[in-house]
Amino acid sequence: MVCEEELLIEKVCSIYEQISSLESLKPCKNVDMLFTKLVLTCIPPSPIEVTKLNKTVQDIRSHLIKLCGEAEGHLESHYPTILGSYLNPLHHLNIFPYYSNYLKLGLLEFTILSQHCTHVPTKVAFVGSGPLPLTSIVLASNHLPSTTFHNYDMDPSANSNAMRLVSSDPDLSKRMFFHTNDILEVSTALKEYEVVYLAALVGMDKEGKNRIIDHLGKHMNPGALLMLRSAHGARAFLYPVVEPCDLRGFEVLSVFHPSDEVVNSVVIARKLYHPVPMHSLDQQALVGSMILPNKCSEIQAFNPLNHGNMIEELAVEEQLS
Repeated sequence: MVCEEELLIEKVCSIYEQISSLESLKPCKNVDMLFTKLVLTCIPPSPIEVTKLNKTVQDIRSHLIKLCGEAEGHLESHYPTILGSYLNPLHHLNIFPYYSNYLKLGLLEFTILSQHCTHVPTKVAFVGSGPLPLTSIVLASNHLPSTTFHNYDMDPSANSNAMRLVSSDPDLSKRMFFHTNDILEVSTALKEYEVVYLAALVGMDKEGKNRIIDHLGKHMNPGALLMLRSAHGARAFLYPVVEPCDLRGFEVLSVFHPSDEVVNSVVIARKLYHPVPMHSLDQQALVGSMILPNKCSEIQAFNPLNHGNMIEELAVEEQLS
């Protein structure tokens, strides 16, 4: 097992050296090849615990996550221009190379949300929506056809691209709104949302991520749901990890670790109605947590949001609490 971990780390570090030596991370054959190689290396289930690696590897991981974020940003900025050449851009989203992953992740997150939400949410916020807001589009189109989505991004050009993308759709153009704000400067508006999604690359280091989570915990409405994306095993070389103990002011309801090509783990938590003393926050974060069993599991819990949609089998692996 140790040998396997060492080989994995060696391979990741080798790919990191190649990526970090590139002049640009904008989409091209070499960039695409290296990131595909990195993802394929990190996708297989692995018992590796990145938080226990030595400092050198930890530093490489931190920088690699930032490089992945930069490359992902370039990729998402590249496609709105291509999609914009079509009369109906949203009919051609499948040209984006990871669109099928977004479809699967959207279904997974909707299924999880359905198990913890007693009614169809009327207003949802997505923090870190970017120039290609695929999660909002997938959820609004396929799963929540009457919900309004408020998308937050700090980059005005990202919001401009996103708005142009949905403007041609008569339905989504009325239900999707875009706000150019640092979410740390948004307070009162957060109380309006029944569900808040936090993108994986908003807060790319632990301090930044926790600062945002604490801010959401302070300003979200009690009882509102927070949906976060995390990473597990070797996938944590690609995305930041959110631990249950990081969710101060929230009750963690469930943690899901997909074992298929969907890279991100999904964490859902509920804003607490009453403040919790600091010494009991770690314990509180674990109360009510639910982990799906190992192997493929079909999620068949009562689903008040599902209007006849088939819930496919979702592969998840167990996280030991």
